[in-house]
Amino acid sequence: MSIDLPSRPFGYEPVPEEGPFGDDPAFPLHRGGKIEVRPTVRVRDNAGLALAYTPGVGRVSQAIADDPALGWELTWRSNSVLIVTDGSAVLGLGEIGPVAALPVMEGKSLLFKEFGGIDCVPICLDTMDVDTIVETVAMISPAYGGINLEDISAPRCFEIERRLQERLDIPVFHDDQHGTAVVVTAALRNAARLTGREIAGMKVVISGAGAAGVAIADMLLAAGIGDLLVCDRAGILHVDRDGLNDVKLGLARRTNAGAARGDIASALEGADVLIGVSGGTIDGSAIARMAADPIVFALANPIPEVLPEVAHAAGARVVATGRSDFPNQINNVLAFPGIFRGALDVGATRITEGMKLAAAGAIADLVGDDLAPDCIVPDPFHPQLASSVAEAVKRAAVRDGVIR
Repeated sequence: MSIDLPSRPFGYEPVPEEGPFGDDPAFPLHRGGKIEVRPTVRVRDNAGLALAYTPGVGRVSQAIADDPALGWELTWRSNSVLIVTDGSAVLGLGEIGPVAALPVMEGKSLLFKEFGGIDCVPICLDTMDVDTIVETVAMISPAYGGINLEDISAPRCFEIERRLQERLDIPVFHDDQHGTAVVVTAALRNAARLTGREIAGMKVVISGAGAAGVAIADMLLAAGIGDLLVCDRAGILHVDRDGLNDVKLGLARRTNAGAARGDIASALEGADVLIGVSGGTIDGSAIARMAADPIVFALANPIPEVLPEVAHAAGARVVATGRSDFPNQINNVLAFPGIFRGALDVGATRITEGMKLAAAGAIADLVGDDLAPDCIVPDPFHPQLASSVAEAVKRAAVRDGVIR
């Protein structure tokens, strides 16, 4: 019998090439896709084949049928995540469809593996019907230890996540909401420390009431923010405003304790923090009317709501964006590999607010003595990033009583 571990070489340097895409190095890197399936064992002879497949596999399947809990030990389920999209809200590109979304889902799978050691399968569904998505994901969920929803437009994403989590006993995590919220919370914690502020005493304005805006608002409330306003294209959310859908009305009830009215510029008067997740444009003059040494997170991609140089010129002390070519990139890769690594390792049935806050704290703590206006979050390649987040998440899952 001979079953051995395969070598798993990794590394590819894209080379510019001539063709319809010019010399853009992104295209040769994506040729043939960015992920593949590899075995964790190799079968070299008939004795190995008899163990890996029939008849040996039959004994394992029968054992799982007798005790379904063995499925977590004797299959890949305890280290696998299903990534699901319908292509309705891909990056800043919008509704581009399931096939065009696939490169992003492959990239997500790659990052899960590289940073968290987690195996992923990207599924791009050719439907935007909520019932169909929920039924499809629920039916194929037995093969996976977690579900990562990705690039699904609001407000459908809220219902899809809620219904799946109610139905399944594995974590269901919409990364566009919660991953963004975790990293924003981590960055804000460090920016507050840098500017001598306390979280509870800050006035925060969120521009954008979509998936990310709602999740950020809820997480900041859980973190202790007391004065929080959320704006959409029509201005500040408040309970008396006409035309609010259920999600926005619920958000209005949880925020805006002072019943403020007006547009984004009026909301920013005297504010300590702006968090932009809207894709709109905010004038530098509005930044200038914020409190002294304001904190500006302009996270729209590819064009931030306000460019860093404009925000700094208007007095901003700390500026973050969603782009890698500016300092302080708010990148979800800081969060989701470690969050899922911790959740899978401890057998979590869901990801709680406490687990997300723990992840944010671990991310913030890694900056340590390097804290500076241009360094409020760690580098994605920090060697302790995923493991530190995972350990914090595991401890929080135990405290919250959500382990299997």
